[in-house]
Amino acid sequence: MTGLLEGHLVVGAMLFVLGAIGFLTRRNLILMMLSVELMLHGVSINLTAFGRHHGHHSGQVFTIFVLTIAACEAGLALALILGMYQRRKSLDVQLWSNLGEPDLPRLVPEPTPPPAEEPVELPHLAPAGRVPRLPPRRSVGQA
Repeated sequence: MTGLLEGHLVVGAMLFVLGAIGFLTRRNLILMMLSVELMLHGVSINLTAFGRHHGHHSGQVFTIFVLTIAACEAGLALALILGMYQRRKSLDVQLWSNLGEPDLPRLVPEPTPPPAEEPVELPHLAPAGRVPRLPPRRSVGQA
């Protein structure tokens, strides 16, 4: 690898890691969305660097697709965040962790019944040099 490619890959990986850390540690929805955008830009840099290294324009084409999807995602996410802010007057993710309907009773899982038949005994591996214990053989007439 050339020094130029390694530099681009390191920058792209650092952007992706910083975005992932930001997404996992932040509680504000806008900062989480910006962290996802940072991750997408890190991927775009890596795609462009690999495309240039191999002499193809496919990395740049994929980067255009990634940036187009990122722009659509940003517009949609901002619209959703605006609606959520108008509803709760906060952008804290912890407030949205209990999204259940208050009118419905809490769902209690039913206990599972015990198994109807005995478990099948599987053969065990014998130590080296010893004959394994085998279950007794049944004749054809026995069920």
